[in-house]
Amino acid sequence: MNDHIHTGDEHGELGDAEYAQFMELATQEGFDAEEIEGALEEAGHGPLPVLAVVGRPNVGKSTLVNRIIGRREAVVEDRPGVTRDRVTYEAEWAGRRFKVVDTGGWEQDVLGIDASVAAQAEFAIEAADAVVFVVDATVGATDTDEAVVKLLRRAGKPVVLCANKVDGPSGEADAAMLWSLGLGEPHPVSALHGRGTGDLLDEVLKALPEAPAQTFGGGVGGPRRVALIGRPNVGKSSLLNKVAGEERVVVNELAGTTRDPVDELIELGGKTWKFVDTAGIRKRVHLQEGADYYASLRTAAAVEKAEVAVVLIDTSESISVQDQRILTMAVEAGRALVIAYNKWDTLDEERRYYLEREIETEMQQVSWAPRVNVSAQTGRHMEKLVPAIETALAGWETRIPTGRLNAFLGELVSAHPHPIRGGKQPRILFGTQAGSKPPRFVLFASGFLEAGYRRFIERRLREEFGFEGTPIHISVRVREKRGKKK
Repeated sequence: MNDHIHTGDEHGELGDAEYAQFMELATQEGFDAEEIEGALEEAGHGPLPVLAVVGRPNVGKSTLVNRIIGRREAVVEDRPGVTRDRVTYEAEWAGRRFKVVDTGGWEQDVLGIDASVAAQAEFAIEAADAVVFVVDATVGATDTDEAVVKLLRRAGKPVVLCANKVDGPSGEADAAMLWSLGLGEPHPVSALHGRGTGDLLDEVLKALPEAPAQTFGGGVGGPRRVALIGRPNVGKSSLLNKVAGEERVVVNELAGTTRDPVDELIELGGKTWKFVDTAGIRKRVHLQEGADYYASLRTAAAVEKAEVAVVLIDTSESISVQDQRILTMAVEAGRALVIAYNKWDTLDEERRYYLEREIETEMQQVSWAPRVNVSAQTGRHMEKLVPAIETALAGWETRIPTGRLNAFLGELVSAHPHPIRGGKQPRILFGTQAGSKPPRFVLFASGFLEAGYRRFIERRLREEFGFEGTPIHISVRVREKRGKKK
């Protein structure tokens, strides 16, 4: 399965000969060499390093996250605990890209404030390569802050201390008081006004590794990492126990009984796999909201650590918005994907009919993912899980040589040219696959390619080359008009 993995070098995943050929082609078409190299580098990157933003409620974590990513995306409101849904964002600073995990979404009463701050900080730190610890400089260090410091020390990850809400020189003295936390220099910032955030980000780049420490599977031949994800009480722990052939994880009717992340080495289909169980957190049932947030934070942490995500869907209920959100999370993280429809054996004819219609409409965007119909309870069709995971990983690692890709693109463009817009017809001139895990393509074109045409290209790539079980990233570079550059 691994015979087509390229280790690649500084040209994304293009070997030297392929790269030289490609650059020649690019120059003939009038592209700037620097521009080409930039495009390849961008598309050829492996997994991005992960930065977690942690701190107690209402210190301005989401405001800081918005400042870092350069747009208002994380929910900000003047009451604690409003962050929901998305927890991971992509950001760029000084030409370097990284991911940001926002942990603004605690729910105070779930476990008591200190425990809930600790729980979410724990999940985020687990997935991160470095941490920004946000403290409200106007309040100073509290007991909760001290508790988070202990956690950070234990985790041993690099920490940048952010003294937030320093709006002017008078606040600098407040910030200086935070040396007492023992985490090194406090960086005075006003996340709201942007003051000091550039200096903070310079420090963050020093703390973040160029590439994440996570070498997938722990070297050649190591166990592949599988994240079991899905909404609370969908049967993740039961499935893990079933594939393990023993009770390894607490299973409880109460949704969200899994507390600590359990990484299990499991023998399956003649191979050892590392399963990351992600089943939420203990909670009182009436506090659904906070627990859902924890589940998404835990899911994000697990997905970051995995190569393939197995998304469990409870077939006895309608496919929900939360199911879709979890699928999107896995796709956006660029992981291989398998969808396991659980409790299949409990369905009657009518429910099965409606479920198939739901899958057709609601799951259209991931129709490329292998599907298995299982029962975690009885073990039905468990033997189909490993082949599905292997298929998805093989698709995820597939790489098409540039020559073959361009022959395919040439045929495609002549048979199905881009529609004419405003009197012009943009054309794909050539392309290359700059990275795999997941497959990342860069297409160079004479004009802007519409979203519908990009989707058409993706569909045809899948028909021609397989790519089953993997998201595909396609970026397009448009040729600058000659003579425009001095």
